[in-house]
Amino acid sequence: MVAETVVDVVVVGSGAGGGTLARALAGSDASVLVIERGGWLPQEKENWDPTEVWRKQRYRESETWINRRGEDFQPFMHYLVGGNTKFWGAVLYRLREEDFTEVAHVDGVSPAWPIDYQTLAPFYDRAEEIYQVHGEVGSDPTDPDRKPFPFPAVPHEPPIQAVVDQLREEGVTPSYLPLGLINPGGAGGCILCNTCNSFPCLVRGKADADTVAMTPALEADNITLWTHSRVESVLTDGSGRRATGVVVRRDGELVTVRAGVVVLSAGAVNSAALLLRSATAEHPEGLGNSSGLVGRRFMAHHATMMEAFHPFKVNETVFQKTVGINDFYRPTKGRFYPLGNIQSQGRAHAPIVKAAAPYAPLKLADAFVRRGVDWLAMTEDLPDPANRVTVTREGRIRLDYQGNSMGPHTELVRESVRLFKRLGYWKVITHMFKNENTTHQCGTAVFGDDPRTSVLDPFCRTHDLDNLYVVDASFFPSSAAVNPGLTVIAQALRVAEHLQERFGWDRPADPTDTSQGDLT
Repeated sequence: MVAETVVDVVVVGSGAGGGTLARALAGSDASVLVIERGGWLPQEKENWDPTEVWRKQRYRESETWINRRGEDFQPFMHYLVGGNTKFWGAVLYRLREEDFTEVAHVDGVSPAWPIDYQTLAPFYDRAEEIYQVHGEVGSDPTDPDRKPFPFPAVPHEPPIQAVVDQLREEGVTPSYLPLGLINPGGAGGCILCNTCNSFPCLVRGKADADTVAMTPALEADNITLWTHSRVESVLTDGSGRRATGVVVRRDGELVTVRAGVVVLSAGAVNSAALLLRSATAEHPEGLGNSSGLVGRRFMAHHATMMEAFHPFKVNETVFQKTVGINDFYRPTKGRFYPLGNIQSQGRAHAPIVKAAAPYAPLKLADAFVRRGVDWLAMTEDLPDPANRVTVTREGRIRLDYQGNSMGPHTELVRESVRLFKRLGYWKVITHMFKNENTTHQCGTAVFGDDPRTSVLDPFCRTHDLDNLYVVDASFFPSSAAVNPGLTVIAQALRVAEHLQERFGWDRPADPTDTSQGDLT
């Protein structure tokens, strides 16, 4: 090994959790090193090329994992500065207030969180400022108690506004999606194009963890970023009660980074795998794993893409992703259980259809998507200890996962299809992401008050090691049925505040105060 590096905080991963944590600590007394496995995503014309992004998978990680049948599969992962947020659709929902409580489902119970909505509410406020979330309070019947959005909702384009009007006539309550976009439609901002969902942004107009978190954080003297560096293991002291740093493979060599605080933010799968790979004599089953729950309770939303098609209506919409439907989010119509969330999606492209259905002729796929409106139906995946991440003897990741509580998802898709047919669409084509879904991954290091039934405490510190934290969606006790990104961001801000108070670091200017210096 080469000479050691010593810092106050080492953060593994630069996505929604790690990137936000770095921004929140920027300008403080703490020296912070962020270690990113990938590099910077290049700004190039291929960012917006559906063939390059979807069919050739230009930016997707080539690594394969093992599924529950023992077969190799390619997860939807991007190892880059900003992580998978570079490809998200920037829908930044808060969890609904009831999502923090115990909720009865058909096949089980969605467990309560160790914190309530009000605990996270001020951090949601700050998260929406940093990630420039546009929305409208009052348009969504399930909105929690909250302040106004920091930025106004992105208006529906005329064809989508017509759909919204039809939905209202059907007794549905469509709302504006909360979108993290930088000055949409304005100078130097988001141009409201048709390649937002699952594409990187060529003009950096999408509020991802690179653009609004890591890049501004690096303007501070106390933040350092290592790219193309892979953390191999977490180190501990002789007692096994404290993490002392990490071992990093960088430029072909192993480097030891010593740190007073170690934060894992590599994503729910990779953070769990790193804890398991770091087993010691004091922690033979992996770090933080006295409960036996590290890697268990993996969740990913049940998600079905839907294309509502009309052969005689060309959809002229460019930026389509502005509508949310939460009428089915809570028990309704005598149903004691919730179904989930429906939201419009970015425009589909013929190469995307070809990626999902290789047999479809390209011209036919193009004609189809030009006459369709794209939607997503999403329901909650309940935690199950049998759905788990493990690491093979060779060090490979194995994901044993099978979705549960599928009945409500089928019901939500059926309700959606009926609804769109009532609007006059001739056909609704559906495509479900099944048991190899790695988007919205969460739950592999659940937080809670009891060390016997949780891995982390309510501030995402491991019960077993005093200075080891996991700040990504690993901490989720339940998956709810809305996008998890904003909750990861809010909790990262909460953990940053906790660290500043715990270690007495001078706190930087509030990053959400636009009157404060270069970090805003």
